[in-house]
Amino acid sequence: MRRLLLALPIALLPFTAAHAHDDHDHDHAHGTLGAHEHGVAKLNAVLDGNTLELELDSPAMNLVGFEHAATSDADKAKVSAVRQQLEQPLKLFGLAASAGCVEDAQELESPLFGDAAKDDDGDEHEHGHQHSDINAHYQLNCSAPGKLAQIDLAPLFKAFPATQKINVQLIGPNGQKGLETSPAKAMVAF
Repeated sequence: MRRLLLALPIALLPFTAAHAHDDHDHDHAHGTLGAHEHGVAKLNAVLDGNTLELELDSPAMNLVGFEHAATSDADKAKVSAVRQQLEQPLKLFGLAASAGCVEDAQELESPLFGDAAKDDDGDEHEHGHQHSDINAHYQLNCSAPGKLAQIDLAPLFKAFPATQKINVQLIGPNGQKGLETSPAKAMVAF
């Protein structure tokens, strides 16, 4: 499923390098792509033929409101509810119905879901607690990909209001680009 997304960081290196000079909030120890910043998520989107792949990487704080292991019933319920939302990508990403996109595969990963923490997910916060990220990978098959002109991220921002900005890296029929979205500017054009 990740064959297209694996090429994305390499393809967008020129954008990333140029953007890094403008971004003073990135984590120097981990580079621009590895920064963990509350309120900010990353989305990689690749449209190749009939396949649309989406990879969302977000601090857990943006989605569930905390990053610690869920031990209380309330925290466990919140994690479960967020996982259920993430399991429905067609409700989070606004795609033209005429494109006929249906989900082929998905993979959700996070220490909060009981997955082992990745090396880059175990960063110590300056206050001594662990960072936890939530990663969601989706593969969609679109019967009419030519009708897929944009992705509307407004439903994602609405579902997770603590997410203030999504940095998007996109490869589509019109080439590659990187852009920053917000609740007020939530459309991403291919």
